[in-house]
Amino acid sequence: MNRILRFRHLLTRDGILHDRQLELDRDGRVSAINPASDGPYDGWLAMPGIPNAHSHVFQRALAGYGEARGEGEDSFWSWREAMYRLAASVTPEDLLVIARQGFIEMLRTGFTSVAEFHYLHHLPDGSRTTAMADAVVQAATDVGIRMRLLPVAYFHGGFNQPPQPGQRRFVHDDSEAFLELLARLQLHQPGIAPHSLRAVAPDELQSLVDGATRVLGNDYPIHIHIAEQQKEVADCQGAFGRRPVELLNEKIEVDSRWNLVHATHVTEIEWRGLLEREANVVLCPITEAYLGDGIFPAANYMAAGGQLAIGSDSNCRIDAFEEMRWLEYGQRLRDQRRARLADGTGLSPVLNGALSAGATALQMPIGDIQVGHYADLVVFEESSPALLGHGIDSAVDALLVNGSPADPSAIYVGGERRVEGGEHGLASQVATEFNAVVRRLLG
Repeated sequence: MNRILRFRHLLTRDGILHDRQLELDRDGRVSAINPASDGPYDGWLAMPGIPNAHSHVFQRALAGYGEARGEGEDSFWSWREAMYRLAASVTPEDLLVIARQGFIEMLRTGFTSVAEFHYLHHLPDGSRTTAMADAVVQAATDVGIRMRLLPVAYFHGGFNQPPQPGQRRFVHDDSEAFLELLARLQLHQPGIAPHSLRAVAPDELQSLVDGATRVLGNDYPIHIHIAEQQKEVADCQGAFGRRPVELLNEKIEVDSRWNLVHATHVTEIEWRGLLEREANVVLCPITEAYLGDGIFPAANYMAAGGQLAIGSDSNCRIDAFEEMRWLEYGQRLRDQRRARLADGTGLSPVLNGALSAGATALQMPIGDIQVGHYADLVVFEESSPALLGHGIDSAVDALLVNGSPADPSAIYVGGERRVEGGEHGLASQVATEFNAVVRRLLG
């Protein structure tokens, strides 16, 4: 039997609908949208759940560690060493706890789905197993977040460099070893993620994609880190005489399946080429600020018709609205002007892009409230702190400027209420377990 949810306002890609009810099928998808009949409302405003298009959930344990400045210039590259130290010791049992905590925090802030860029593959003793991936999948199931698992291919330690000791839990010997893992994870409907051009040599990419297609078919997303750091760009030029995005486009047929994460340091020719190829760009503004990466030219890119997915990446702070806020604010700081990504109605292009490009990144029927899409919803009351003093016409701007995890009154995934009044049913238990695990690993 269909279930019904009623809302005073629905935020859809086609605009705001008033006094509507959603009929849901057994799979948690919207089967009909009709005028609301008599009965109480389930919320003042429902908007689509926000896709988190890039996460390394195990790094949630690292937040607040590794912040002291050592000798020399601290950067992404010194932070990476702290991350390697954490990665060396995490067990599947630890990862289950850490991932549950991270996924609960994602849900509380409005992320209802996540593309998990999973590269912590092997056990601490080096054993090849699916136990680490299984722990992430179990955590998502326990918490109730929708997930696209992205097993990561990782073969090298840098451009033309062997793997480093700190990377041993990430690395497969070759494409065939990685494809074996992919086949074992096929029931989880994964995509694939060549980690970067540092970790998968450009000449290895096509055979990796061809192999993944043999395992998964044609319908899967491909994610890759690229051009995140200036050092990466310089090293790529030194090794191949090309910038990373330029090299990627030269070596492989980039198309709409490809999701380029960060792409911080791109030229106009490069980002226009991505638009022509209908490739997706995923930005993680909080992490990109946290690691001192730089600022993607989002204002120029969006003015040319591009849309940008967002992700929580390192999970140093998990907040869907703050990611979108920093996407806009980074452009303001870069250009020393306001409203860089806005249109004539306000900041809705930021949200619309995160929803649309995020759905593309996960290749799932999400990111909108329409028939056939999952009923992944973030619900607000008119009394939500960020909405005080606002009506429906300014609600999106109010949430993007002032929204926080304190604002949603309920979060639904597939029509199931996972968070109510800011609380998840497992939050207290998981927080206690998380505290113990992180103190043991890092404290």
